[in-house]
Amino acid sequence: MSAAPIRRRRPLALTAVALCGSLLAACSGGSGDDAAAPGDGKPVTLTFWGWAKGTKEVVAAFNASHKDIRVRFEEIPSGAAGGYAKLSNAVKAGNAPDVFNVEYPQLPDFVSQGAVQDISRYVTDDLRAAYMPQAVALTTLGGAQWALPLDASPQVFHYRKDLFRKAGITQPPRTWNEFRTDARKLKKAEPGARIATFFPDDPSTFEAMVWQAGARWFGTEGDSWKVDFGGAQTDKVADYWQKMIDDDLVRVQTSFSQEWTSSLQKGGTAGYLGAAWGGGVLASTLPDAAGKWAAAPMPTWDGSAAGGMLGGTTFAVSKDSKKTKAAVEFATWATTTPEGIKARIASGTSSAYPADPDLVPVAKAAFSTGFYGGQDLYALYSAAAAAIRKDWTWGPAMGATNTALKDSFAKVAAGSSTISLAVRGAQRATVAELRNRGLKVTG
Repeated sequence: MSAAPIRRRRPLALTAVALCGSLLAACSGGSGDDAAAPGDGKPVTLTFWGWAKGTKEVVAAFNASHKDIRVRFEEIPSGAAGGYAKLSNAVKAGNAPDVFNVEYPQLPDFVSQGAVQDISRYVTDDLRAAYMPQAVALTTLGGAQWALPLDASPQVFHYRKDLFRKAGITQPPRTWNEFRTDARKLKKAEPGARIATFFPDDPSTFEAMVWQAGARWFGTEGDSWKVDFGGAQTDKVADYWQKMIDDDLVRVQTSFSQEWTSSLQKGGTAGYLGAAWGGGVLASTLPDAAGKWAAAPMPTWDGSAAGGMLGGTTFAVSKDSKKTKAAVEFATWATTTPEGIKARIASGTSSAYPADPDLVPVAKAAFSTGFYGGQDLYALYSAAAAAIRKDWTWGPAMGATNTALKDSFAKVAAGSSTISLAVRGAQRATVAELRNRGLKVTG
């Protein structure tokens, strides 16, 4: 097989965020099959499941340019909408795809349950060095490489320029205090409008803001997981958003629902606290609003650059695949070649920020920014990516964590609970799940 080219060498210190054995139960090794191609001379055929925007185009471009590997793609629902349940069931049934997309927060969960392979032997130092350190850290557990990162997902604030002007807001808010002040101005100028939305069904947005504030929910201490959702930074974020909700300064709606989309279309919601990939989402969802939207750095607590990641996707190889080498070659091509990134971004639906920074110019040239009045979005994304805090670790049971948060956030939306209570409940649920899996926990 022709290996995807690695164009540069640069040093990178790998971060092990957990240890196999006592910290990550059931760490899975490779299948032991490195065959480049079957003996009959036919191409290796990979099955691939995913949902990220532009994926169909990436697979088509790969198949058109490779003779010895063929990829069969099946689009599945996004992870939170049923994709992860489908993947988990397939792994248990022994009919999982060879390779699949998994977001950074969920990767440790798949690793801890033995659902994915350690692909370290196929990942050279040069390949690791091609990706952002933050992305490598989130795909490296116990010193082993469990996936290849597709994109980084720095936080970005998207907003309606015309609605801001109407409210007398001359520039997007730089701090969270300014964000609250602008929320009041917007509501006063247009009583039916709100500056943004709190998503009760999507804890990842709240988690990204906690990350931005400098909290650390997970860490390791000896051979144990350290779990602490109760730090001052988390409390600050929880209290802030509780007050925004209590004062009716933000909408509380299900993410990407028809209700949310309709509110954006009608000007009832003037902003979206999202990530780099959200640029393509808005452009494809609200085509009639072209020229009205812009993007800005995420507000921070003191006005200095800082951020977390909201989502972000990787390529992992399932534990039972017998085509590991081919799967890694496909994932390498999709994440580190100009052809792979161009195919994804040129679809017009994806504004992903490549985890390989050398491909940012390719993404920038491929993505049309007409919806944003020609704004240089990738310059904004690059600055936001550089500001992503490097000390965040995802836990090995984020499914349990997020389920607890979603259940409690629904009560927040109904006015029968608070965000702080939801966070405390999520810690209890997380610790219980880790102990149920036989993992040691402190905190």
